[in-house]
Amino acid sequence: MKIKVLLLLISISFMSNAFAKTDENMTNTTMIQTDSLLRHTVFFKFKEGTTAEQIKKVEDTFSALPSKIEQIKGYEWGLNNSPEGLNKGFTHAFFLTFESEEDRAIYLPHPDHKAFGAVLTPFLDDVFVVDYWTKP
Repeated sequence: MKIKVLLLLISISFMSNAFAKTDENMTNTTMIQTDSLLRHTVFFKFKEGTTAEQIKKVEDTFSALPSKIEQIKGYEWGLNNSPEGLNKGFTHAFFLTFESEEDRAIYLPHPDHKAFGAVLTPFLDDVFVVDYWTKP
């Protein structure tokens, strides 16, 4: 019985080594990038008194970014409709998808993203951002 357990452990060890990454320069981020996507999530809370037209301009300007910034690989947005009442005044959710942290690094200071910020800022009460790697 002890021999069977020992053989099983040795087999598992060999199998683990066979599938292990051998590139010592590979980082965890690089490994994640090969099988998942980077999500950039942004939530807006608008100032009291912001009109529907002003909010529409913000929505339209943000929605135009994927056609202007090629690093954005996916885009979707929507309005909060949770019945739980836990949104703390955040009404708009935007999800952008990037293939790498490098793509996000190009997006953040991009002139079109900065121009969007200039449209948004006068009406913004608060913003909440979370970035994460998707899990396959």
